[in-house]
Amino acid sequence: MAGAKPAAKRASGVQALTRALAILDAVAAQQDGATLTEIVRATRLAPSTAHRLLTTLQQDRFVQFQGDGARWLVGVQAFVVGSAFLRARDVGRSARPYLRRLMEESGETANLAILDDDMAVYMGQVESRQPMRAICKPGGRVFLHSSALGKAMLATMPEAEIGRILSVKGMTKLTARTTSSAARLTAELDTVRSQGFAVDDEEYTPGVRCVAAAVADENGGPLCALSVSGPTLRVTRDRVPALGALVRSVADQLTGEMGGGARDSAMRNAALRTDRAPRRAATGVNVPPATAFPRHSTIRKTRDSPGL
Repeated sequence: MAGAKPAAKRASGVQALTRALAILDAVAAQQDGATLTEIVRATRLAPSTAHRLLTTLQQDRFVQFQGDGARWLVGVQAFVVGSAFLRARDVGRSARPYLRRLMEESGETANLAILDDDMAVYMGQVESRQPMRAICKPGGRVFLHSSALGKAMLATMPEAEIGRILSVKGMTKLTARTTSSAARLTAELDTVRSQGFAVDDEEYTPGVRCVAAAVADENGGPLCALSVSGPTLRVTRDRVPALGALVRSVADQLTGEMGGGARDSAMRNAALRTDRAPRRAATGVNVPPATAFPRHSTIRKTRDSPGL
């Protein structure tokens, strides 16, 4: 009997912690805070229990009470704890198993890129085992308007930001299929938002097709993007919808692991920000010529070459 009380106390403590975390989730889910009634409905706790836990969380600054409207908001200490996760996250390391999965399931080279200086920078890659495959070495930079990785990230941005990037970087026509019209790019990005993935249809390198999806950060912006790329003889247009669904699904999973917002929410927020901005922000820009650019290289290796 002596050991029963400590065990019961531990169980009670775990239950209280679980309930407090559920309350934090409920408060954080509401952009303008949540009333006690909304919290009770979301957590299925008794009002007295919910209020007691809210008071405890308030004392430690995990939540705060807004008298005007009687709403509970996320407190500064929750931000401090969340910021520690943001400092610790490592996109390249976290993305590695997802890149491996993309390569295994698609049979094509899988890529990871981040946004830097208004360009997409390759940060990781898992090469296809095929003798002929698309490769762009980590550290290589590609323009946003002409790459699937770039267009996937652009689609999460407000139109004013897209217009600024196009004004700075230009829209150089790299192949006969490159989108060089800002108006056409705007229409393409609308499609990307609706279907959840972007396509580079020989727009950066002849003979190479690429399908990409963005990984959203905690604000709905582009944390990075994932893609699969390969020669057009294998990555046919008929395969694009299936590859797009695969890349989109894997990007959504990485978004969740990295603490980002859901893809649909990020795309919807980008569309709302775009609708509120003047349409000429992207379509009326003065696009100067861009500087030198790297290319994908499709390399043929013998079947004796070591695989990954």
